[in-house]
Amino acid sequence: MAEIVLGLGTSHGPMLHTPPEQWNQRVIADRRNKELCYKGTLYDFEQLVTLRRPGFAAQMEIEHQRRQVARCRAAISTLAERYAAAQIDLAVIVGNDQRELFLDDITPAITVYHGERIDNIPASAEQKQKMAPGVALAEAGHCPPEPAAYPGAPAFGEHLIRALMAESFDVASSRRLPAGAEWRNGIPHAYGFVYRQIMRDAPPPSVPIILNAFFPPNQPPMRRCLALGHALARAIAAWPGRERVALIGSGGLSHFVVDEELDAAILGAMRSGDEAALATMPDALFQSGSGEIRNWIPVAAAMKDCRRAMRVVDYAPFYRSDAGTGSGMAFAVWE
Repeated sequence: MAEIVLGLGTSHGPMLHTPPEQWNQRVIADRRNKELCYKGTLYDFEQLVTLRRPGFAAQMEIEHQRRQVARCRAAISTLAERYAAAQIDLAVIVGNDQRELFLDDITPAITVYHGERIDNIPASAEQKQKMAPGVALAEAGHCPPEPAAYPGAPAFGEHLIRALMAESFDVASSRRLPAGAEWRNGIPHAYGFVYRQIMRDAPPPSVPIILNAFFPPNQPPMRRCLALGHALARAIAAWPGRERVALIGSGGLSHFVVDEELDAAILGAMRSGDEAALATMPDALFQSGSGEIRNWIPVAAAMKDCRRAMRVVDYAPFYRSDAGTGSGMAFAVWE
């Protein structure tokens, strides 16, 4: 049978590959956003500035921000080293789509992609013009300079679909990436980041699992994400091959508003294997960008079944405004 030999969790936000001097480009989008989610309540930018006084002057000093970026890049390198050392044959990546593939016509809660190839295509100059402020600056973090095609794992992916269906997960099946948004081609950035930064542009055959982390009303609740992880562990163990498998969660933690208390609670519960705490956290906390925390939960559940402990490599909050907008960046390994 196949064996899960490595679990990884990684943030993938654009600030990781944007010079701090240009983080203010993302603040343009923050100021336009009338639904900034913080502790389950929606605010506009100025309301958050008032709520979070006296602000984050120390955290917004350029030298501090540069140190935070350096810490995260060191953590990413650690994950890449652990991945390389594990000699992986197959990978399952749990991530999300951000209106890059699925649009308003249909948004599945859980999709398993089992196509033969996975395209990672850099945006054109015209497409970059259509991106939200500050997003195009970070393209190199998840897209190669030239179009790339990575190997899929069709038979393994179909096996996962059949196994999940047998456990009452009504998953969507995809053998070809949808055309998606006019500003993006190919696999979403949640996966491109892993292929580039963790796998160094040389991934093994892989199966992307795409959660609807962002868009109500059909986001999988935390308890369902836990159940998905346990079902994935059983499905991978039932695969008749002897491949070494990596299970990777890409996303989060809190954003577009940093909530260090939430991030600490999530990391603590995953580290201790406290599924009851995770399952009972209100779904209202996991809206907007913080919904990507869901991508870590199946990994934590599966690795608990494999009796592998979680080690947090690093956690660094990136603040870009006095409203507390930014991202909580986290990196972890189960091995």
